[in-house]
Amino acid sequence: MTAKLIAAAACGATLLIAPAYADDHGSMEDLVAAAEAEGEVTVYSFTSRVFRIETAFEEAYPSIDLIPFDISSTEQIARITAELEAGIASADVAYLADASIVVGALVEPGYLTGYVPAAFADRIPDAFEAPLLAHRLSTKVLMYNEEANPDGAPVDNLWALTKEDWRGRVIMVDPSTRGDYLDLLTEIVLQSDAMAEAYEAQFGSAIELGDGIANAGEQFIADLMANDVVFVSSTDDVNAAVGAIGQQNPPIGFTSYSDRRDNEEEGWALQVANDVAPAPGIIYPAFLGILDNAPNPNAARLLITFMMGDDSETGGPALAPFYVPGDYLTRTDIPPHPDAIALGDFNAWHVAPEATGAARQDVADLVLSLQ
Repeated sequence: MTAKLIAAAACGATLLIAPAYADDHGSMEDLVAAAEAEGEVTVYSFTSRVFRIETAFEEAYPSIDLIPFDISSTEQIARITAELEAGIASADVAYLADASIVVGALVEPGYLTGYVPAAFADRIPDAFEAPLLAHRLSTKVLMYNEEANPDGAPVDNLWALTKEDWRGRVIMVDPSTRGDYLDLLTEIVLQSDAMAEAYEAQFGSAIELGDGIANAGEQFIADLMANDVVFVSSTDDVNAAVGAIGQQNPPIGFTSYSDRRDNEEEGWALQVANDVAPAPGIIYPAFLGILDNAPNPNAARLLITFMMGDDSETGGPALAPFYVPGDYLTRTDIPPHPDAIALGDFNAWHVAPEATGAARQDVADLVLSLQ
């Protein structure tokens, strides 16, 4: 089969992308044989769940060594760019978020190429096939401790987090180190009309902007930082602080909805504040792609095919780490997780990569100026 051309709207233009590794390998048996001849595949992953993928993949293909690296999306973009500009081909597959800058930083220069396995092409919406394959939708949303708040979230409006009773008790990862948290703040700025309405609902009067503040979203960031928001180094730090059971008056924080999967194992009681106005946070794609000059291109294609799951009801062992409340798989033939809020009822804002990418440096500069 010849390589198909994928037209994708991104960064304000229509990109015409010809995958370097299209569905032309003839058969799954041929692909497996070629991958086994290569013998290994290296993946950069923004989630530690890649180590569960390693176990499942090597059980399915014991003659192929999967070498995983748990690296944040921000670090991946910098590392991939530096390595390929230096002519170093260290990895085969990238699994990353930061949709707002991935296209411009990695796809347009040819560092990262989309690949859609033929077996799943008709089970994934077109919007999730280009310019890169979206494996799932991930989140950064406001989460609270449901053990300490059995009747629901302790706030119903984001602006409540700027009040004195939440001083020093709102936690998130430092947005200067993690692109997904910077995207969260950027979306808040892009949703300034909704933030202005929420301000009036919270305080009973129209918002007044401070000096140098352009809109309600920027004012929220300024007020949140003035209220001593706590920046930490990792999502796990947020989860432990917010979710730990046995707390009388726990903090609240922005983290991943899917981290509820670890509640029982870690002794957490995390729950999403889905009904907070105007929205609890953001939802965005997690991408899979093949790196330029991948040392093991066939094993890369096999790994991506494997990561999309099997034909069982919930996708089998490859998707088991992601078939959890708070992750939304892009395959249309897999039912939603029964313990999750249905995607149609989930109130998070969907990130528009083009708009977010255009605005996020200004938001980063704002955060830096307020620190």
